[in-house]
Amino acid sequence: MTQTPKSSAPPDPGPAPGAPTMPSVPPQPAQPEQHSGAVRPLPPAPPPLARRTAFAEGFDQLRAAATTEPGRLRIIGALLALCVVAFGAVAAWQMTDRAAAADDVLNRSQPLSSDAADIYRSLADANTAAASGYLAGLQEKPAMREGYETDIRTAAEKLVKAAANSEPGSPSAKTIAELSRLLPEYKGLVETARANNRQGYPVGGAYLRAANEMMQQKMLPSAEKLYQTENQRLSSDYADAKSFPWAAAGLGLLALAALVWAQRRNYQRTNRVLNHGLVTATAASTVVLLWLAVSHTVARAGLDDSYDHGVRSLNVLHEARIASLTARSDENMNLVRRGADTKTLADDTVVDAYEWGYDRQIDQLGEALDQAEGLADDSAGTKPVQDANGFMKVWKDRHKLARDDNNSGNYQAARDRVIGAAEEPTSVCFDNVDKALATALTHEQNEFRQAASDGRDSLTGLPTGAAVLAVLGATGAVLGIGRRLSEYR
Repeated sequence: MTQTPKSSAPPDPGPAPGAPTMPSVPPQPAQPEQHSGAVRPLPPAPPPLARRTAFAEGFDQLRAAATTEPGRLRIIGALLALCVVAFGAVAAWQMTDRAAAADDVLNRSQPLSSDAADIYRSLADANTAAASGYLAGLQEKPAMREGYETDIRTAAEKLVKAAANSEPGSPSAKTIAELSRLLPEYKGLVETARANNRQGYPVGGAYLRAANEMMQQKMLPSAEKLYQTENQRLSSDYADAKSFPWAAAGLGLLALAALVWAQRRNYQRTNRVLNHGLVTATAASTVVLLWLAVSHTVARAGLDDSYDHGVRSLNVLHEARIASLTARSDENMNLVRRGADTKTLADDTVVDAYEWGYDRQIDQLGEALDQAEGLADDSAGTKPVQDANGFMKVWKDRHKLARDDNNSGNYQAARDRVIGAAEEPTSVCFDNVDKALATALTHEQNEFRQAASDGRDSLTGLPTGAAVLAVLGATGAVLGIGRRLSEYR
């Protein structure tokens, strides 16, 4: 019996043409399996990806660019331009500071230091003139009185100028304010002493002594403090002006090294010896670096010369003039007080205070004149110092005669030898010493200004030149690298 084979199911003919199509059902999320009434939890969703910062994305782009030669060239060009610009900017900044400090030395610090010394000298000279006028009494000459008034006016004017240039609240400002307060009080005591002396009242000597004590114990120490403060400021400005610009020099060497490396790399890859843009950048950087070194060297030499042959000589001459004025004041006060003021030395020896002060100050004057002669570097500076030394020796000899007269009880002869009634008084010797020192100070001041001006002028134009050449060098570096990039287009 033959069996008929089963035929396989016919293929699905699909929907008939024109028949409506059933919409597709989206897959349903898996339902949690249930086991004996408990629901199994779904696994936790992964944490969202953290957003990347612009810096990270930029770094990735930079790293990707560095894998190609054009990208590497762009990076090299940017770094070269940055190095050259940084070198020029730092060089301009540092040399601007040094030029400003050198200008302060010339036009601010040293003139203020000289003004402080003039304040001291004017006060000491006024005190000397006051004592001389008291000794002269009714015989006081108009020139002597005018000298006292001139010293008082000079001190007041210099104090006003110093106050205008001092920082509010600084030690200098406080010292100037104290001197400005004491100056009218001192002048009042001197005028009272003078009025009583002209009427023959002995109390005038007490007023003059009070004025002298105020000057010696308060005013002159304050003036000396002001002088030392201004000298410290001058030293600070010198240090700022002469300090080497290490940051600029270091960046200059770094920029040159980077440019040389870039040109060597360019030669190894293209076998071309020169790249005009990179050569321009190298030349500009070299010029700035050499200009920097030469200008600083010349400026430092000029400033050193202005200090060694100007400021040092001026300081010693100021000390000599102050010693001369103090010695003259002690000489006068010794006659005013007639040995009433004594001083006990370390060995218990009792001496006349003003006579002892004169001896000490005249010795300091001799030492200062010897130093000043050694510091003078030409005949114009040496001659007035030698003249002052000669006048000082004559002064000492004549003072010894006046001392002998005073010790022997001949007060009138001693006074005549001191204030001018005698044929060769010590007042003439003092005036000659002071005039010679003034001449030496004027010469050394001119020497200082010439040397300091040369040092400052050597820095002129460097900050601007460094900035301009840095821009030129950076432009050359960019154009040189751009020339290489154009070969890839």
